[in-house]
Amino acid sequence: MIILKKITNRRWPLCCLLFFITACGSKSHYDTLILSKSDSIAEEQKIAAALDTIYQNQKMVQQGDLIVRTGRDFTSETMRQLSAKDKTYSHCGIASVEHDSIFVYHSIGGEWNPDQKLRRDPFEIFCNPFENRGFGIFRYKLRPVENAKLKSVVQKFFAKGIMFDMRFDLASDERMYCTEFIYKVVEEASHHKIVFSTTLVNNIKFVATDNLFINPACIEIKRVVFQR
Repeated sequence: MIILKKITNRRWPLCCLLFFITACGSKSHYDTLILSKSDSIAEEQKIAAALDTIYQNQKMVQQGDLIVRTGRDFTSETMRQLSAKDKTYSHCGIASVEHDSIFVYHSIGGEWNPDQKLRRDPFEIFCNPFENRGFGIFRYKLRPVENAKLKSVVQKFFAKGIMFDMRFDLASDERMYCTEFIYKVVEEASHHKIVFSTTLVNNIKFVATDNLFINPACIEIKRVVFQR
């Protein structure tokens, strides 16, 4: 209650939405699901195929790529609806090639990230089929020097321990929500050559997931939907 009282009236509608989807996404109760042996085998085959797809597509990921995913949970389904044109994806991150591995830096809150700090996850973990229905790879038109700048900006924010922004305040750089992180990293790295449109949610300027990839400076590399 103390936190809610501190939220400004201007951001109240969006914060109410966040509170609603977090509450509705609670994992405190599940219906019992009994799988037959054939169902279990089929599910294992789907997971194995999805993991193979992740590893195969990981080969085309480059430094600075935008990685988006479609979460399976209720919160993710709701976040997808904030996109006005393409509601495919619910979360996003920036790819970083480090030695022989690919990591995805992303800002996330809630039960997925108890300390609320910017995360650095292996690509296969970020896209895993246990929690996601699929993923996408997009690439910004950045010159090599701009891509190097992007990597340094990402690592700067990560070292600073940027926290998830529960207030969705685009004006502040002290905390950032997932799409805001990408928005600010790319704009800074490109010296504002690449600029993003925003979406209005209850008269609040918000960066929706589709604002990041429906952009003249962004190229679609791959869309993957896991077998259901």
